[in-house]
Amino acid sequence: MNQPAPRYRPLTFGVTRVLVREGAGGVRYLQADQPLQPCARRMTDRLVHWAETAPQRSFMARRVRQAAGSTGEWRHLSYREALEGARAIAQALLDRGLDAERPVAILSENSLEHALLALGCLYAGIPFCPVSPAYSTISQDYDKLRHVLATLTPGLVFASDAGRYGKAIAAAVDPATEIVLAEGALDGRRVTPFAELLATRPSPAVDAAMQATGPETIAKFLFTSGSTKLPKAVINTHGMWCSNQQQMRQSMPVLAEQEAQGGPVLVDWLPWNHTFGGNHNFGLTLYNGGTLYIDDGKPVPQLMGETLRNLREIAPTVYFNVPTGFEAIAQAMKTDDALRRNLLSRVRMFFYAGAALAQPVWDALHECQEREIGERIVMGTGLGMTESGPFGLFVTHPQVKAGYLGLPTPGLQLKLVPMEGKTEVRYRGPNITPGYWRNDEATRECFDEEGFFCTGDAVLWIAEDDVHQGLKFDGRIAEDFKLATGTFVSVGPLRARIIAAGAPYVQDAVITGLNRNEVGALIFPAAAVRRLAGLPETTALKDVLESAPVQAHFQNVVDDLSAGATGSATRVARLHLMHEPPSIDKGEVTDKGSINQRAVLKHREALVAALHDGGLPFTLAPRQGR
Repeated sequence: MNQPAPRYRPLTFGVTRVLVREGAGGVRYLQADQPLQPCARRMTDRLVHWAETAPQRSFMARRVRQAAGSTGEWRHLSYREALEGARAIAQALLDRGLDAERPVAILSENSLEHALLALGCLYAGIPFCPVSPAYSTISQDYDKLRHVLATLTPGLVFASDAGRYGKAIAAAVDPATEIVLAEGALDGRRVTPFAELLATRPSPAVDAAMQATGPETIAKFLFTSGSTKLPKAVINTHGMWCSNQQQMRQSMPVLAEQEAQGGPVLVDWLPWNHTFGGNHNFGLTLYNGGTLYIDDGKPVPQLMGETLRNLREIAPTVYFNVPTGFEAIAQAMKTDDALRRNLLSRVRMFFYAGAALAQPVWDALHECQEREIGERIVMGTGLGMTESGPFGLFVTHPQVKAGYLGLPTPGLQLKLVPMEGKTEVRYRGPNITPGYWRNDEATRECFDEEGFFCTGDAVLWIAEDDVHQGLKFDGRIAEDFKLATGTFVSVGPLRARIIAAGAPYVQDAVITGLNRNEVGALIFPAAAVRRLAGLPETTALKDVLESAPVQAHFQNVVDDLSAGATGSATRVARLHLMHEPPSIDKGEVTDKGSINQRAVLKHREALVAALHDGGLPFTLAPRQGR
């Protein structure tokens, strides 16, 4: 008997059909069947618009911070206050003669002060760069921070807190560079209080500077996470950012719908030094007149409680997260009635990016949704990158499955190029970066002869006989490798299979076996693995992973993977659970928790060799007959 089709909370999809053109050598060109509509010339046009039409509306809010942590009170920043603050800060920056050669570097988590400084830079036409906080607060050698600052040569460095960032400033910031602090002081170094910038009286030069900016003006620099090389500074222009926001509105009509209803409401932790949080979500809020509640939580055990607290109180209308965040939310919603009731009360769309979302997590979310509201919430996703603004592709219907990407957003052309047995997707459009700051060689390497940006991402058709269903992810071309037998291993799909098979106990997997006879896997466990072990929370992770319940579970996982394999390239012959966390200094993990396959393999070469040579204890292999 056929099961009835699941019911979803209504959501309109803006692009459902694609135009395809055949090229030479098997190349195909794709674009949406609708043009890109006109957009703002600069992001500050939208700030001025909302300050005039909805001055009292909250642009951003963050819980009041005290020494012991956050209080229950939210401090709000209205659109009028945001514009006034931006103009004051813009005057202070103009007074200092800053420009693209001497931009502003921001060392800060997401905060209202961070937002105001960013808006001030945009208003003055002075580029800024939000630097990964981890480069200052987690890194032990500050090498990446030094590289970022050497690339930028900033004329001003802002830090939110002397206590958190003082050591990094002392180690990496040129003594001649002005330091602005939101809180605290630095021994032996003169600093400018952030309040002094905010108290600057704007002159007519401020508005003239804003009017002088345009689509070609550099808005900001965002650094790539870096894999085996140092991070590159991606140039983000006003035109690139504005066109991408218009593309999002056309691919996701819910944004325009919510603008007419007071703007979208976000509860968001995603860091602004990443394009997902800093361009996609910050920009979405500003462009559509929304409100962003800054979430000081994060999808890690010690901070997830703050996210859940916020979601019990503030009901988002669209909600964005990475897979580990949705996994924790799905687990909590099973028993947390208040969370389930508030989070699902008015949300129109969930959206994930950054890594693969395991199907069991998807299923758990849908189960909670159907139990609470009698319908499912669409899980939106797509494909993008720092160099594309980031939004590039978006799904076309509610029945989304893991790996679906969908169709190109209006105005973006895709070029599908056969390469090494796969198909690379390349981008050309108004949302694509002009290149990397002070790195002409890297810029030349990333664009092909037709001006398409080479992403390195591989794709397949969801349905070969229906191109309008769009594309699905097929891994990263650079990650794929050959076994000693000459057989290609497609890393992306295999990694997704492992994560799904081990859910909810697997955060990510790194695939090994280059020039070996068999495929192996290094498993980075999720926090839930502690529940599986049944040991005290204080137990060392190594002991947790070597406990009998955990080893038994993953023995079944490797057995099931082996049973479902279709050959040596899809059969995991050896599996090891990693107790040593990935290193941010070595580029093995980003702020969002995404694992970098190439960096892990490079820096753990000896461990990989031991895995395949039989010298690594607690290595699991498929049992005979399974």
